Amino acid sequence: MSNLSQTLASNSESPVEIPYDVLAKTPLYDLHCALGARMVPFAGYAMPVQYPTGIISEHIHTRQNVGLFDISHMGQAVIEGKDAARALETLVPGELTTLALGQMRYTQLLNDQGNIIDDLILTRLEPDPMREQPGGERFLVVVNAATKHMDFAFLAARKPELKLTILAERALLALQGPKAEAILAQLLPQVTSLPFMYLLEAKFGHIDLYISRSGYTGEDGFEISIPNSSAEGFAKELLSNKDVWPIGLGARDSLRLEAGLCLYGHDIDETTNPAEAGLSWSIPKRRRIEGGFPGEALILKMLKEGPERRRAGFMLDGKTPAREGAEIISPKGEKIGQITSGGFSPTLSKPIAMGYVEIQHAVPGSEVFIIVRGKPLKAKTTLMPFVPHKYKRGI
Repeated sequence: MSNLSQTLASNSESPVEIPYDVLAKTPLYDLHCALGARMVPFAGYAMPVQYPTGIISEHIHTRQNVGLFDISHMGQAVIEGKDAARALETLVPGELTTLALGQMRYTQLLNDQGNIIDDLILTRLEPDPMREQPGGERFLVVVNAATKHMDFAFLAARKPELKLTILAERALLALQGPKAEAILAQLLPQVTSLPFMYLLEAKFGHIDLYISRSGYTGEDGFEISIPNSSAEGFAKELLSNKDVWPIGLGARDSLRLEAGLCLYGHDIDETTNPAEAGLSWSIPKRRRIEGGFPGEALILKMLKEGPERRRAGFMLDGKTPAREGAEIISPKGEKIGQITSGGFSPTLSKPIAMGYVEIQHAVPGSEVFIIVRGKPLKAKTTLMPFVPHKYKRGI
């Protein structure tokens, strides 16, 4: 289990004992309880951390079959207006103006210093036919649960000329794993022609859906935005297939750690920028040449000369995992960094971690020590992902 997985799983309180009256509930709350989920507070919501099969079984099942995740706690909104892409590019380092219809882009919302307020996905939607505004553009934005209210307030304040519509009445499901396409295609055959990081608007009966080929496990899969009123029925339809298991936050966290993906509030936050975080791949050539995003001078300097520290992956000797906050030291005993995520990899059967380390120690193969319970554990810096991504990039 990774650090977040263990934190969540260690909450032994039952759903009755946790003060759920002060927590929000997703449209699948009753279904989670009926399926025997252990519910815990997370980002202001009552969320399933695991089901009776356990985190490791859920993790392995997702890698081998299909997992269904409730991610309805995340924030969804539509932002639209004249030249919306150009306007949004003043807040993020990603390139939006070249996005094709339905194409998605991972990027980061930056503060004035160029540090990361949140990471998010923006998708170009068809312009609203009811609005005849020259140059009008629409984007679907999906942000993290813990920061969504702040993100939406930031977007509204910084870009008041754009209309922001929060999609509070929509749930979000993630169907992940090697059999995801075959199973979803039984209900929606058109998903077989959907490329990675593209979205289609579809109907299932009378239900309006946004379906994207994306996810946060490293596996092929889909994220499905659906009206709250239809979410439970659609989830039950998917779960009626024996190859689909419900998966909790614990396995979601260990899966994303194996995939080398950042978790906001742990691996990235307002003390880190995209260059330090190893996210330079998300800043394309045009944005590097033209700039125009917050903190561009510092970020572009780091991209050219290299940052003083960088997020790196670590493989540890033995079986003991390192957790968030563990110190990283050099062979000479000097502190050189800190772990931001760590745990035991069910796929590799060994402990893995990621964290920030002085740049000279971020070279793959560098030997370091990680302090766990007062003892230095030998580790080596390694490339990420720890487990290869299996995204279906070609159709």
